Amino acid sequence: MNPSEPEFEPVELPIDGTLDLHVFQPKDVKGLITDYLALCREKGIMQVRIVHGKGKGILRATVHSILKKIDLVESFSLAGEGAGGWGATIVHLKSKKDSLS
Repeated sequence: MNPSEPEFEPVELPIDGTLDLHVFQPKDVKGLITDYLALCREKGIMQVRIVHGKGKGILRATVHSILKKIDLVESFSLAGEGAGGWGATIVHLKSKKDSLS
């Protein structure tokens, strides 16, 4: 390893039903969302809040595009004002029995 390069260690995310994308690179978002939702469902967390920020809406559009393609997702919508408004998306996951049918 080159001593002038910064050393990056993996960051362990708490699986608590809230995923804040502010600290991640856009290229990492697809895999991160997919993996995080799967882990939430494994833990029985069936409603997840994804914080993408308000900005110009580019990340929000990317998140929504990704969510449309994930089989585990039952539905999603922008969060209410108390949960981040249009800066966050609430995702409802399918139960395990729903995804078997």
